[in-house]
Amino acid sequence: MAATQVQPLAKYKLVFLGDQSVGKTSIITRFMYDKFDTTYQATIGIDFLSKTMYLEDRTVRLQLWDTAGQERFRSLIPSYIRDSSVAVVVYDVTSRQSFLNIQRWVEEVRAERGSDVIIVLVGNKTDLVDKRQVSIEEGDAKARELNVMFIETSAKAGFNIKALFRKIAAALPGMEALNSAKQEDLVDINLAPSSAAKAGAGGSAGSTCAC
Repeated sequence: MAATQVQPLAKYKLVFLGDQSVGKTSIITRFMYDKFDTTYQATIGIDFLSKTMYLEDRTVRLQLWDTAGQERFRSLIPSYIRDSSVAVVVYDVTSRQSFLNIQRWVEEVRAERGSDVIIVLVGNKTDLVDKRQVSIEEGDAKARELNVMFIETSAKAGFNIKALFRKIAAALPGMEALNSAKQEDLVDINLAPSSAAKAGAGGSAGSTCAC
């Protein structure tokens, strides 16, 4: 009887943290729709999107919680961290202050979740080469010090966005068996141009709370 049961869709909650305007929303938008919005709009409170990812032998639903970076929304955030599987802590490589503040974000995650959470440090906006204030070596060293994963991205250029989510997928609870596989083969995120229309049509409906 048990053999005929359909395996429930595994759901994982990812919470995006970091200072205002470091690119949290842009990373999510690039991942969801392969788009980049050049006009900046601050996230108010918390936004929620979800996306299904197809791994080698199973399908998972990622629930992406985009938090506001402004101080006035700070009190909302612990409750969203509390039951998350992954915390994505983003800083802007052109803003040393946003990099210095990651320590506080990581400490907040650990205060709520202890060691029972995957933390990924993301240095965003690598396309702004001339404005860089934080080197990749500094980011890597800080990640080692904090014992978290690390990657640099550019939401604007689409650089390493797929790689970020592959890295996360490989580290999810129950995904240990996939870690030995080649990272680039783990996930089909379906962000090829041919699927852009599908993401725009069906994606927006499915990205509300179809969880």
